[in-house]
Amino acid sequence: MNYKDLIYVKINEMQRLHEGKTGMNNKFNVSLKTKIQVLIFTLIISIIFILSGIFTYWEYEQTEDSMGQMALQTASNLSYMPSVGKALQREEPPEELQTLSLQIQERVGAEFVVIGDEEGIRYAHPDEEQIGRKMVGGDNERALEDEKYYVSKAEGTLGPSLRGKAPVFNEEQEVIGIVSVGFLMEDIYTTFFKRLGNIAGVSLLVLVIGGAGGYMLTRSIRKDTMGLEPYQIASLYQQREAVLSTVKEGIVAIDQHQKVTMMNAAARNLLHMESDVTNTYIKDIFPNSEMERVLRSGIEERDQEVSLNDRMVVATRTPVIENGEVVGVVASFRDKSEVREMVNALSEIQSYSEGLRSQTHEHANKMYVLLGLLQLKNYQEAIDLIEDEFQSVQSQSNRLYQIKDDTVKAILLGKISKASELKIDFIIDESAFLEPVPEHINRARLVTILGNLIDNAFDAVYDQSNKEVVFSATDVGKEIIFEVTDSGPGIREEVMPYVFKKGFSTKKGGQRGFGLSNVKDIVAELGGTFEIDTENGKGTTFSVFISK
Repeated sequence: MNYKDLIYVKINEMQRLHEGKTGMNNKFNVSLKTKIQVLIFTLIISIIFILSGIFTYWEYEQTEDSMGQMALQTASNLSYMPSVGKALQREEPPEELQTLSLQIQERVGAEFVVIGDEEGIRYAHPDEEQIGRKMVGGDNERALEDEKYYVSKAEGTLGPSLRGKAPVFNEEQEVIGIVSVGFLMEDIYTTFFKRLGNIAGVSLLVLVIGGAGGYMLTRSIRKDTMGLEPYQIASLYQQREAVLSTVKEGIVAIDQHQKVTMMNAAARNLLHMESDVTNTYIKDIFPNSEMERVLRSGIEERDQEVSLNDRMVVATRTPVIENGEVVGVVASFRDKSEVREMVNALSEIQSYSEGLRSQTHEHANKMYVLLGLLQLKNYQEAIDLIEDEFQSVQSQSNRLYQIKDDTVKAILLGKISKASELKIDFIIDESAFLEPVPEHINRARLVTILGNLIDNAFDAVYDQSNKEVVFSATDVGKEIIFEVTDSGPGIREEVMPYVFKKGFSTKKGGQRGFGLSNVKDIVAELGGTFEIDTENGKGTTFSVFISK
């Protein structure tokens, strides 16, 4: 199962779990579309309400002010007319004042134009019955006494009104009368409400446009989110993070600008990245990823070997296509060395099995010899054979007794059997002592380290007359030390720089040159060190130091 299938399986499982937990709650969830539309309508209506209130207040003030100024201007103009002043100076003002006031009243659209003398007695009024009577409202003093031009509000015989007051002067600049031009408050309200209709129409238009814009916005957002609601997006994000954290393969995604958009923990470990590298160009952190090539071609590349930080990884690169256009690339990386380590471990286990089979076969042969000696009544030879075998086994057992780690002991037992088959004298040093190793040095790593070192030593002495390999181990202090010494020809000086290079080997045959390289990588991962002591014609000692 590849990483894509694993992701799909994980998402489906988590989705079913999530739906099971939130199924009841989702019945009460409001869709994002409804939320946005309600929010937009509420916002628009609130703004319209506030602005309409402000504009209404301003409009009313402006309407009242403009009509008041019109009334004042009309009264002032009428008071400046010489015919009005002359008429007021007569003992009995002519009917011309009534005719003039009615004409001006009709022309400006006022409710009344009243002309009175210095006592406030009306000489002109829309209602002829009011002529000769005193003006009412109590707002004439400033014009008659203070000689002021002003606008006032008062209630007269025709009702509440907005009035413009202007004094009338004679040639000696003495106040001889007053002109009052007024608009009923009802007329002002009527004019105001007509203008208010325009505000309402504009507000309604804004509401319609805002509603249409909100609808289009929600459709666009739904399209961008692929019809998913926010809680579904949050759930999928959590699921993605959980899936990516459980996948052991390194996964990296880039966009059409070759910038990293996602990298899981496994990929950061492979690239030795500790900080967030989002929005970083992929070529700056992984120059030979070849993801740019897939971005250009849009063709998937599977199971490609790539060198990454002195490791071989297997990469699969898949383009992300949207509307027929490549908008990104997702790549997965599997550490090939881990696969090789597993294969090496299996190979070692197989060799142990073969060694044990060989040992069983050899033991069976010895039993047949012993049976033959007993049948021939050669009891002394049978006893000598048993004693020799016992001493040999006892010697090895005593030395293995000091090795208390079961994995190391199993490795050594297998190598003893293999050495016996190859006629190699495999010696466990009498001073070897080892307690159970810490958990971070797991079984697979021990098999790779010790199996490769001992096998290399066997290969080194196989063609020698003196076939001797010595194993020693100690955990005194803060480090665990493994040493393997062989009586082989040693390592030539010109070969030393290439001993740990992948694929390099002095032995014939393919698929060689990976053992010591794997040992070096594992020791480095464990924070340990590696030493080689060699001398031509006298052998080589490999020493591994691993911190506890």
